[in-house]
Amino acid sequence: MDLFTSMRYFIRVYDTNSFSAAAKSLKVGQSTVSKTIAHLERELGEALFLRSTRQLTPTEPGKVFYEHAVKIVEDAEAALSAVGSKSQSFSGQIKISGTLTFMCQYIIPRLPLFLEAHPGIDISVHLDDRNVGLIEQGIDVSLRMGQLDDSGLVAKRIGRCRRIVVGAVSYLEAHREPQTPEELIEHTTIVLAQGEGGDCFVFKGRQRTKTILVRPRLRINATEGVRSAVLAGAGLSVSTEWMFESELETGVVREVLTDWTLPDLDLWVVMPAGRRTSAKVRAFVEFIEAQVNSTRFGVGRQS
Repeated sequence: MDLFTSMRYFIRVYDTNSFSAAAKSLKVGQSTVSKTIAHLERELGEALFLRSTRQLTPTEPGKVFYEHAVKIVEDAEAALSAVGSKSQSFSGQIKISGTLTFMCQYIIPRLPLFLEAHPGIDISVHLDDRNVGLIEQGIDVSLRMGQLDDSGLVAKRIGRCRRIVVGAVSYLEAHREPQTPEELIEHTTIVLAQGEGGDCFVFKGRQRTKTILVRPRLRINATEGVRSAVLAGAGLSVSTEWMFESELETGVVREVLTDWTLPDLDLWVVMPAGRRTSAKVRAFVEFIEAQVNSTRFGVGRQS
């Protein structure tokens, strides 16, 4: 077997952490994959994996070889696509991250389109409302919201969304709807306890700006928890249209203080700085940007 194909097999074993999973995705027998890796190890004079009955662990030489092999294979595939008549076809794994609610509502339902277009690609999704370390977690692409403070990132703004004060109709029927930002202090409020959350909000009216410090009775460290609390009628919350788009349309949730505005929330696609972006990652970023632009929140739609 040629070295290029051997590298592809090795990369798939490394990404899936399994000989059997790699063989299944490559549509070859497991013995073929095992023999290929064993041949590579003999050629290199180094073990690429530590094998046990339960686990397959890359060795240090295996990790070094992986970094070089990925670059070689991706460059070769890009070259073939550039001069060939067929559309680009990529292989390997793409690791992405983002907040649970946004990813589940807007990104994950659209991933089958990308997987169908690129059958050689596997996607690993890390859901976390915190901004995880991309390099430490091996993340290729992350979707982040709000202000970016990490200078070690390559970032592109692809979306923008209004922040609004929302409450379930069940809560608003039981409590007097606030007419001014100051009246939020009298209400039960739900806040996101990290990221772009907090209990201090700047409202802009027609003629003046007001900074309001609410007294939240519910602090929740994940957007999905805030969403659940609002839908349960627990109180009012400063949230994004993204979180409640369908409920706002059906009337289950209602926006209040509509004469006042809050700073918009930007959506960014970010990647580690200093690392060459692979062709498959560029293709994925273009896909995500197109999907976001198909909604009314895409910057391409707003420009």
